[in-house]
Amino acid sequence: MSAVVLGIDGGGTRTRASIVNRDKTLAFAESGSIKRLRVGAVLAEQNLRALLAEVYKQASVSRVSAASAGVASATMPGVPEWIRAVFSDFGVERAEVVGDEVIALDAAFKGGPGILQIAGTGTNCIGRAPDGGRETAGGWSSRLGDEGSGYWIGLHGVRRALNALDREEPTRILEVVGGIWSTTTVDELVNLGDSTPGPDFAALAPAICQLAEDGDSVARDVLQQAVSELVGFVLLVRSKLRRKHNFAAEVPVAWIGSVIGKSDLVREGFYAGLRAAVPGIPILDHEVNALEGAVWRAQRMAQGPN
Repeated sequence: MSAVVLGIDGGGTRTRASIVNRDKTLAFAESGSIKRLRVGAVLAEQNLRALLAEVYKQASVSRVSAASAGVASATMPGVPEWIRAVFSDFGVERAEVVGDEVIALDAAFKGGPGILQIAGTGTNCIGRAPDGGRETAGGWSSRLGDEGSGYWIGLHGVRRALNALDREEPTRILEVVGGIWSTTTVDELVNLGDSTPGPDFAALAPAICQLAEDGDSVARDVLQQAVSELVGFVLLVRSKLRRKHNFAAEVPVAWIGSVIGKSDLVREGFYAGLRAAVPGIPILDHEVNALEGAVWRAQRMAQGPN
């Protein structure tokens, strides 16, 4: 009898789950974030339990053979433990909790070599060599890193717009951000932007991307810098893979996240930048579905010992 497995993709803003039997999807459901740092421990657990209850109901199952959860905060103390505890309550026989970059990498390359650039609310780049060794770049949190991310674009969009105001350079960024934040003066906008915990800068990224598409020169500069950061991460991981794992063959590049997926300027710049640096580098032409990687990992887990 084939194993019924569960895959979970727990990103920064939403969580997706799928129950699969062989190649047949029995259920799919979504809920809010299970990232404790974003929504708090209580709401994170409520969201996970509600998601599992819904996906189990759709699939008409009471337990699963294995579950793989890719979570943005998997390395935080206590996070794997509480997720495993919830899984136990839902009859999960074998379980793992890994970073969301791990399931996305396996969605793209199914355990094989490759480089994955994540560019959503945050950024992270992870690569795997043919010998299985991994190298990374970026992903050092919104305050200390995450260059090229949605948060970075929002924050640096406001910063550069304020600098443009000093220089008397035209841009609509402050006007648009003021509308989103419901502020009426620059002083109000700055006070809100500098407050603690402060507004969600990542939520500004779509508006800044649209301004760039419309020709706003300051917004375009922000996106061009974001592209440079994302391309740089991939090239750095590629260099580390080649230098530290002693192989010369090219590995393919994949990507995931709304910054690349929803902005033509960023996506086209990302492809062009990589190909200018490494002519002929193989790049997947579509976004990776991380949930597929979680299901793939759960299926492998169900086949034998961890």
